[in-house]
Amino acid sequence: MWIELHILQNFAPSCLNRDDTNSPKDCVFGGYRRARISSQCIKRATRTHPAFQEAVTSGVGVRTKRLVDPLVADLTERGHDEDAAHTVATAVVNALIGKMKGDQTSVLVYLGEDEIARVVALIEDRWEEASEAAAKAEGDKTPKALQDLAKEIAKEFTPATDAADVALFGRMVAEATNWNIDAACQVAHAISTHRAEMEMDFYTAVDDLNPGEETGAGMMGTVEFNSSCFYRYALIDLDQLTKNLGGDVELARAAVDGFLRASVAAIPTGKQNSMAAQNPPSLLFAVVKDKSTMPWSLANAFEVPVDVGRNGRLVDRSAEALARYWERLCAVYGGDGVVGGAVCQLGEADLGPLTEHQVDSMGSVFGVVNEAIAAGGS
Repeated sequence: MWIELHILQNFAPSCLNRDDTNSPKDCVFGGYRRARISSQCIKRATRTHPAFQEAVTSGVGVRTKRLVDPLVADLTERGHDEDAAHTVATAVVNALIGKMKGDQTSVLVYLGEDEIARVVALIEDRWEEASEAAAKAEGDKTPKALQDLAKEIAKEFTPATDAADVALFGRMVAEATNWNIDAACQVAHAISTHRAEMEMDFYTAVDDLNPGEETGAGMMGTVEFNSSCFYRYALIDLDQLTKNLGGDVELARAAVDGFLRASVAAIPTGKQNSMAAQNPPSLLFAVVKDKSTMPWSLANAFEVPVDVGRNGRLVDRSAEALARYWERLCAVYGGDGVVGGAVCQLGEADLGPLTEHQVDSMGSVFGVVNEAIAAGGS
């Protein structure tokens, strides 16, 4: 079963997601320059939002190179010597993940709290042997006995997690392919429905303690920004998500609900203190499909940039373009695979064929999706 999420979100002047030159990210689409927010930025804002974390009872994952640190903290809380815990934990992480740089992994590792707890439990079971081997360490060299023990512990550990965000977004560890999890969720880069106009803000800051006879700014600089209506698209493979969560159907459904709620509520944090672009989505269209049909991004509704014309409304024109493109897709490919859907908008756009699926609140959209999932799984 597929769950698709289509969002239109119109932001006031902002720089929510920057590139390496501190400029707002952008791209060319349909031959025109568009504003862009990267999928990585959107996913992080979503998985760290309270709405997602509150929806799943199993906890969420952590992405880090410092896997040794939580292992040492847990072992120390259990009453073990901190130096010995650090030596043992470093050896075990090296056996689990691969090449280390000091006491950090060479790559970011994305794992759940349950996996960290299981590693600690395996070390605890062999602690006496491990601490004796660690005591023979000299400088940065790991004794062979400890290396062998760490390899044994690594073989006993099975990488699998009930962290909903890891199950959704997957993970890839080139150094240890047994850690790999196929993502159950795809998140597209958000792109503006219209041509992007990048602008520049020249700012100055006054030194409050400047002597009265001195003039001029204490600091000056520039910040690039834009104001854009973004189309956002995400796709969840419910079957893959359930598989990633060990067959836990209820947890998979909770993860979907949390993802939907957080996708609506989460906003990237870039330059928010100076621009405060706290603008909620103007339109949410959620669709549940069976796998007899293909997923549909509606990005091509905006291949030709939206033109508001005289006295037009950008969001409404974007919503109408989205609805027309959906109607055309259904006419060409058929809509028999759609088992449920709902749309909610803030504006007054003519949604054409989507009007029959229109509801009054975002909460009602979540309810329709949850009911369709439950009906499809019965």
